[in-house]
Amino acid sequence: MKKIALFATVLLVNSYHAQFKIIVDAPASFTPKEVYLYTLNGSKDALNSKEMKKGNSWQFDVAKPYTGMLKLYFPEVNASINFISENKDVQLKFDTDKNKIVNIDYLDEANFTMNQIQDIQQKKEVILPALFQIKEYYKGTAGFGGALDTEISRLSKPIGDISKFPFIKFYNSNYSKFLEKSADKPAITHTEIIDFLNKSTDMLETSSLLRPVLVSYLNVGPSTSLSADVDKLLAAVNVETPRGQTILSELIEIFDTYGMQELKDKYLAEAKSLKCTINDRLSKTIATNLNTEIGAVFPNYVFNKASNTTAKSIYDVKADKKIIIFWASTCSHCETDLPKIIEKYSSIKAMKGEVIAFSLDSDKAAYDNKVKMLPWINDTELKGWYSSFSETYNVRATPTYFVLDSNNKIIAKPDHVADVISYLKLN
Repeated sequence: MKKIALFATVLLVNSYHAQFKIIVDAPASFTPKEVYLYTLNGSKDALNSKEMKKGNSWQFDVAKPYTGMLKLYFPEVNASINFISENKDVQLKFDTDKNKIVNIDYLDEANFTMNQIQDIQQKKEVILPALFQIKEYYKGTAGFGGALDTEISRLSKPIGDISKFPFIKFYNSNYSKFLEKSADKPAITHTEIIDFLNKSTDMLETSSLLRPVLVSYLNVGPSTSLSADVDKLLAAVNVETPRGQTILSELIEIFDTYGMQELKDKYLAEAKSLKCTINDRLSKTIATNLNTEIGAVFPNYVFNKASNTTAKSIYDVKADKKIIIFWASTCSHCETDLPKIIEKYSSIKAMKGEVIAFSLDSDKAAYDNKVKMLPWINDTELKGWYSSFSETYNVRATPTYFVLDSNNKIIAKPDHVADVISYLKLN
């Protein structure tokens, strides 16, 4: 009996041991104190934990096994660092320039290797074709011609032995097969992609490859019917399984992002009609879309630091119609659209309407410079696409518009500024 009790105690103690540690070192001049750690599920970041700075470092003790992409997010400066886990200790440090992260050093072997591979992959796709063209004009092997030969040779060599890094091997081999651009590479087929999606380990969801591979599937041609191709894919991956549901969720969001409304509606309806247990990923996609459909009550948002109002939230704003705009100072379409709303703003106010604009900016100076010209209610979290309202309101692009009635019910979702003006009969 004592032996059993002792064995149980050992198991309990071991269960509290971290699978691996993540150690991050920063310069003393880097002022942020908190950092969030995210894992990956398809194309979605999943919050794992939060740590506060101790001295000039952060340490995460990751309790559960994890192999795949990771991200550190520093909300105080809206900065992030991407790296990987092979379920082993990770160590990195970085330099800063005015609180901006520069010159990241990956100190563990896996991340150092991954960083080198990604650097070569990027240069192979973007720079190598140009180097071959330039080489046509430099036939010599000395000076500049010799330097060209050296770089072409370096980028053309196969990647060394990465067998001891399971995730790097998975990522690199499948990126090369499905996503790397090369004129002499044979075309990928639907069957090959379906086979990959069905046979991959859980590293598929943590690799960042899932969404681009699905986009690649949609671009395989020729096809008589994109809908038929998607039906074939979903039947093969089985939407009653967790992976099938994650793929269905990704497809709904892809169609939403690219404005393919008919396909989005079709597969969102299919998701809603499932009678089996739904995984968290698909559940959130369904819920977010339900909250932002015409006829739904627009979820409330408590303002952060709103200008041009004393109201504390969207619901506190009293108006017969509320025009909600999601925009960013870096968005070229917003640059064109917002002046047209400014022209109609007095007419909107005359009809007891109000404009409430949320910026997905991350640069305070850029936001402040732009927002001082906007006469309506403005707010931002200065977190870019990490802003909480991006996910809450299913914002996939800027500008995005909603029109609410006095009870905050969604009565229109215009695609363009002209549609907003037409809906309000302000032409």
